[in-house]
Amino acid sequence: MGETDDVLRFEVLGAQHDQSRFESGVEPLDRYFQTQAGRDARKKMAAPFVLLLEDGNIAGYYTLSSTAVRLPDLPAAIVHKLPRYPLIHGTLLGRLAIDRRYQGRGYGRFLLAEALYRAVRSEIASIAMIVDAKDECAKRFYERESFLPFLEQPMKLFRPMVDIVKLSE
Repeated sequence: MGETDDVLRFEVLGAQHDQSRFESGVEPLDRYFQTQAGRDARKKMAAPFVLLLEDGNIAGYYTLSSTAVRLPDLPAAIVHKLPRYPLIHGTLLGRLAIDRRYQGRGYGRFLLAEALYRAVRSEIASIAMIVDAKDECAKRFYERESFLPFLEQPMKLFRPMVDIVKLSE
């Protein structure tokens, strides 16, 4: 796992996790995690997951929830393979962040891979994983991971679930 031998594990965010020290350097992501993530989990608005080190420190987190996408927002090459419903269902990777202390170790890719794998294992139908990149750096990260931009919203990207399924085969 990069330049560290840390023992890593994923858990659903719970009251036992100390969110107060988490600092990614992206203020909206930090504020959300420290003040809103627990409430969103309790209200079933999002499912936050944490990446824990052996010592219990939170190295990073991500959230998943359901979303809907309008067919005209997707590229024609994708749309022609889909049923003609006005909206199709997707999985929203709402947030993904790594604590500053652990950045540069490959944990971002590790979090993303786990989120993709979790979405594939879900029994809830989803046509794609959707992300809203917060900035150009985040957009490049997702593009390197084979995410494609929406037609009219270049900061919103998706990766078809059929492609994600192939990763787990």
